[in-house]
Amino acid sequence: MPPIIEARSLFKRYGDFVAVAGIDFEVAEGEFFGLLGPNGAGKSSTIRMVSGVLPITDGTLLVGGHDVYYEDREVKRMIGVIPQDDNLDEDLTVRRNLEVYARYYDIPKEVARPRIDEALELMQLQDWGNARIDNLSGGMKRRLVIARGLINEPRLLILDEPTTGLDPQARHLVWRKLRLLRERGVTILLTTHYMDEAEFLCDRLIIMDRGHNIAEGRPRELIARHAGRDVLEVHPTPAERDAVLAELESTIGESGRIERIEDVVYALGVTDHHRERVEALVNDPYRVHFRRANLEDVFLSLTGRALAE
Repeated sequence: MPPIIEARSLFKRYGDFVAVAGIDFEVAEGEFFGLLGPNGAGKSSTIRMVSGVLPITDGTLLVGGHDVYYEDREVKRMIGVIPQDDNLDEDLTVRRNLEVYARYYDIPKEVARPRIDEALELMQLQDWGNARIDNLSGGMKRRLVIARGLINEPRLLILDEPTTGLDPQARHLVWRKLRLLRERGVTILLTTHYMDEAEFLCDRLIIMDRGHNIAEGRPRELIARHAGRDVLEVHPTPAERDAVLAELESTIGESGRIERIEDVVYALGVTDHHRERVEALVNDPYRVHFRRANLEDVFLSLTGRALAE
């Protein structure tokens, strides 16, 4: 099957500022695809172009076979968008919010009613249909926004930071529902700053930085390629730091990588042998953490651990 999203040499410029710098990527039908990057990387501009809200500056962008530059209305009919903000109408009830949204798509009442029932049940909000929005918790509001995005039965669901601000229980509930939608054949495009979320949910992803696509692949493939299997995180005292760095630099070799950020030393691509050698140099073994590498290690290794303004 042809990809549901196909971007070729995609650019977005705002005057002299280049937000998206000629990226290429494809999303297969039914895939859960992640778009990661630090603030200012170009993620929001990319998803806004995909959703037909923002015109592209240059390149080619097809969604469901439609060119978003010329056929933005066709694109908007086939997608559901879950914005970062809970832009619900607080003067209306839960059900009424969904009814009004269905009108935007000219969905007849007799068709909208069962869709609304199904969406509320999917998001475990079936008992809250007559509640006002200000009576809902933050997690319930996020689930309602997702339910609203399903009313037009989209082929492509675009989620912008869907679990920001949620407690762990609410986050995991949203994760389960999103995986269920993916099992039903809905293609999902996700942006998130939670690396554990992207690692758990995404079939594939790209990492953007300063408008460029700097890495692409399956989460576990990216971890193996850029971080190795294990990571050593050391919090040495000033007196211990030079000895720790010298030990790691002399034993890791080209297969690993050492990063020093303020008072923390990170060593990627290490083994248990390295942990033992470093623990012998540090008075407190609890300041030496030996763990499996994860997607956050990849993200920080590629985009930098220091805060970029």
